[in-house]
Amino acid sequence: MMWFKQLFKTVSNIIFPAALFLCLLMPGTAAALDGNEILRQVDRNMQPESYEMYRKLINIEPDGNKKEFVLYTVKKGQDKMVALFLAPASEKGRSTLRLGDNMWLYIPNVGKPLRITSLQSVVGGVFNNSDILRLDYSVEYTADEISDKGDVYLLDLKARTSSVAYDRLKMQVDKKTLLPTRIECYAISGMLIKTLLYTKIKDFGDGLVRPSMLETDSPLHKGYRSVMIFAKVKNKELADEVFSLNYLPRVDELR
Repeated sequence: MMWFKQLFKTVSNIIFPAALFLCLLMPGTAAALDGNEILRQVDRNMQPESYEMYRKLINIEPDGNKKEFVLYTVKKGQDKMVALFLAPASEKGRSTLRLGDNMWLYIPNVGKPLRITSLQSVVGGVFNNSDILRLDYSVEYTADEISDKGDVYLLDLKARTSSVAYDRLKMQVDKKTLLPTRIECYAISGMLIKTLLYTKIKDFGDGLVRPSMLETDSPLHKGYRSVMIFAKVKNKELADEVFSLNYLPRVDELR
């Protein structure tokens, strides 16, 4: 009987820790993914490494009036993005470039690209340049805390540098899809700047299934709303040359 007890103890010491380890690796558990890993997975699920897409931005005023913009956008890696205005006619040909924390606006017939900041907006409305030329979340933020809220994870994110548009984000991430559903954006003072809502999940092909609409409102712009609709998000190989000031007049050649 003693030998059986000793065998049971030995086997238990091997199997139980192994079983616990496998449980921790199961997807959908908070222990399996820490906050920063969830954030990196959100980025991977939201867009390919190198891609192109079309977007419509709609600014809605309190009286119901709307102003619409259509943008062609390309992005490469974690910190390079270019957006070209296709409509309205008054904006056609303008383009913006983001390289890390640096942003520029190119206007045809103007001598050289103009420096712009993340908190300004090239389209007006509630979306700022940081929203329009968004980098990967994991590039700009680190997860301070993760909470399990049933069907969602709640990530408390802190900006990595003072140049980021929002000092903190509270991001809700759907557990099954690991896609963001709601993001509250805060200033360094703790004031809520705006709320972002990702909705209307769509299959864009090549395994990319993600929200096709982003809506936002802000207590700082009461009665105003802005909507971003995503279309034709797909992989595209892009040369580094595309993401330069000299290439801005030629972005339309990529379409």
